[in-house]
Amino acid sequence: MDWSAELRDFKNYLKLERSLSPNSVESYIRDAEKLFQFGEIKGLNKKPEKLTEQEIQQFLIYINEIGLIATSQARILSGLKAFYAFLALENETLIDPTRLISSPKITRKLPDTLHFHEIENMISMIDLSLPEGPRNKAILEVIYSSGLRVSELVNLKLSDCQFDIGFIRVTGKGNKMRLVPIGQQAIKYAKIYIHESRTAIDIKDGYEDFLFLNRRGKSLTRVMIFLIIKDLAEKAGIRKNISPHTLRHSFATHLIEGGADLRAVQDMLGHESITTTEIYTHLDRAFLQQTLKEFHPRG
Repeated sequence: MDWSAELRDFKNYLKLERSLSPNSVESYIRDAEKLFQFGEIKGLNKKPEKLTEQEIQQFLIYINEIGLIATSQARILSGLKAFYAFLALENETLIDPTRLISSPKITRKLPDTLHFHEIENMISMIDLSLPEGPRNKAILEVIYSSGLRVSELVNLKLSDCQFDIGFIRVTGKGNKMRLVPIGQQAIKYAKIYIHESRTAIDIKDGYEDFLFLNRRGKSLTRVMIFLIIKDLAEKAGIRKNISPHTLRHSFATHLIEGGADLRAVQDMLGHESITTTEIYTHLDRAFLQQTLKEFHPRG
């Protein structure tokens, strides 16, 4: 499946005939590329003019499942409509598969997504002079850097942290393990917590390998992570409905909005393929790490 000619011609059309700004042109191209990436994930092996309305709908469901909010989904659909309008103009297609799609199909309500500056404001609210301050900063940095579920965070072990190669080993749903890249900022503050704060805790038997501990030397609970994040959001003046999952969705949204490959985001989140054939694309770890560095706001 090769869309290079169509994407090149579409780009020239946007630049020369519609006189759009470079940022707008790149935004339209990224939208079309996301559909191309979905086609590769699903093994469609089709040119864009051969895709059906049902397949476009499946793509919209896919980006919803990854975590894009409705407004971002609508913007991507708008970009696809422009792409197919161009193909129709060039007589490449007689039937526009997007013509009857008025809005993305939302299968479930997603939590609010935070802007990058809101996440930075929350982190700035952490009082590092308190015993739990360095730990809480490391928690937020790790969740946002790697897109972890709250259950994955509370069960993260010291032995899972391969900071020397920039990865953490995560045990996800169904006890399935994956390697996830972690940013340098998160590594920095995790190491500060490990070497300066965690050493002062009287760790209880059986909890020696848990990364994040409470003041009694035991692992943190999901509720505790929720309360930490809610408290910081309130201090930062954020009135959205915030939970640990909000940071996970923000991680995915910021990567995809920045232009990251859909397959890389799917792999980092630990999402199973939603295609009918259940083909799961495992990507090279160096590619995942480069994706995080290039497209994550903390990269």
